This record gives sequence, C-alpha cells and structure tokens, in this order.
Amino acid sequence: MFAARRHFGCRRVFAAIKQCLAFAVNKRNFCEMESNFNVIQKGTENDTSFRLFYCDKQNVPISPFHDIPLFADQNNQTYNMVVEIPRWTNAKMEIATKEPLNPIKQDVKNGELRYVKNCFPHRGYIWNYGALPQTWENPKHLDESTGCKGDNDPIDVCEIGARVHQRGAVIQVKLLGCFALIDEGETDWKIMAIDVNDPLAPYLSDIEDVNRHMPGLLRATQEWFKIYKIPDGKKANEFAFNGEAKNREFAHKIVSDTHKYWKELVSSPTNESGLDLTNVTLSFSPYKIDDSDSILKLAPEKSEPKEISDLEKASIDKWYYVSLS
Repeated sequence: MFAARRHFGCRRVFAAIKQCLAFAVNKRNFCEMESNFNVIQKGTENDTSFRLFYCDKQNVPISPFHDIPLFADQNNQTYNMVVEIPRWTNAKMEIATKEPLNPIKQDVKNGELRYVKNCFPHRGYIWNYGALPQTWENPKHLDESTGCKGDNDPIDVCEIGARVHQRGAVIQVKLLGCFALIDEGETDWKIMAIDVNDPLAPYLSDIEDVNRHMPGLLRATQEWFKIYKIPDGKKANEFAFNGEAKNREFAHKIVSDTHKYWKELVSSPTNESGLDLTNVTLSFSPYKIDDSDSILKLAPEKSEPKEISDLEKASIDKWYYVSLS
C-alpha cells in the first residue's frame, strides 16, 4: 500500500511539473507575441485630439479593430485583447470605430471628455477593460438571450489579473465566462478573462473558479455595471439571466458568433453600419488599403499633455453614493 501511495504521489508531482513547464513555455511565447504590435500617440493627451494608432512589427499602421487577429492561439483558445482602459483609471477610452484605422480615443459627451464616475466603493474601472478585435455586436441581430439587438461595437472584455496594463497594450487572455448586460436597451456582452501570464491563470479555467479564488469579484462586477451610469442621471442597467455570470463555454459561443458577424461585415460590398472598415491585412475585404501611412500622417503630431485643472481633478475623483432602493 505504501508503494502504491508513493507511486500515486510521484505521478501527481510529475503532472504538476509538466503543467508548470507547459505554462512557462506558453508564457514565453505569449510575451514574445506582445511585441508584435506597438502604438503611436498622436494629438494631445487630456484633449479631444488624442489618438493612439497601432502599427505592426514592420511599423505599418493597422487597425486594432480589424487587423489584430482575434486568436492568439486558436488551438488553446487564447485570444488577443486590446486594452483601452487600465484598471483604477477613469478616462473613458475606446476604439474609434467610425474613424479610419480605428485608433483609441477618449469618448466625448456634450463636447466634454468623458470620465466614468466613482460609485462608492469602486474607483474608476475595477479591471483592465478593453475589447476583442475582429468581433462585432450586430445591431440588426436580435439576441435570443437578452431580447435586444447588438450595440454596434466590438465585444467588451474585463481582464481580472493582478497587473495593471498600459493603455493600448495587446495582451493574450483566456476566457472564463460573461455577463449579459442590457445597456440602454442594447445587448452589451461583458466577457470575463484573465491574462495568460497572470500567476492565477493556471488555476482559473471557468467562471466558478473566479468565485473560488477571487471571492467577491463577480458580485462587484455585476454591481459596477448596474450602477455606473446612475450618477449621470440614467437608470440602472439590467442583465439577462438575473445578473448571473455564464460559464466559459457560453462565452466562447458568444465570441464565436460576434466574430462571424464581424467577418460578414468586413466582407460585404455595402456598409450600412456607420463604422469605418478600413484595414490593411484582410485580402477578402473590399475595404483593404495599401497606403495606411497616409492616414497616420493626417493626424496631428504628439504634444505635451494638456494640464487638468484642480477643479477637473476634484470632479474626476469625487465619490458618488448610489442607492438602488
């Protein structure tokens, strides 16, 4: 019996070593992939002129919406994520879906730069927030889960790892689940994911693992999305599935569907979406161009960040106490 136990223990040790070695190799490969893309700032930070453009390894300007592949490794179901908003920050950055090459810009509302409010006890965005490239929530498709049509954007991602990523980073993530947010009457899926390089990544494979290893995070995520627009005078957002997060398999299905809609969008000879479909790499797309440098040259040159006044800082840092009762 002792020999059998020792043999079983050895098998467990070897299995653990094998898993760690595989993770180390994958981590090395994914770290190398991060250098496949870089960003070029144009315009002035803290100003409506600010843009972050993307280039490939040959410094050819590309679209983060259309040219960065959805999959980092399709066999292992790992995805590229474009980080628009680092954790704990308030500036509402987004892929400019209606501009050529779709740079990242700060959202503008009523002529003013938009900052998300701090709904106590949350500070800014509570995860690294961004999008999966080559996905599209089709505004003509009535989602059977939510009963609402898509919001005309790439699908959103909340990356829950320990590292605060830089604005514009392209990281590799694995999906864990999703929330079915209904935002002002539109379907707005929120994918939960983790950076494959994160120390917790080997232990998180599905949505229940998040509750096990990061208790309170899913509850805080559901609350954050429900209340974050209330300080702006809007109603609380709603969710399908009574606000419960769906599992990894469901999330993969949603992403697969939105990738299919995106491919139909960039393949169609007619564009009724209002989005800019300019791309550099898609041979099947009628919107492919050869001279993307000309678009970059039209953008204003980078300049020193615009100073934020003390009054503006106080407004950005302000706590809002929200009650749903």
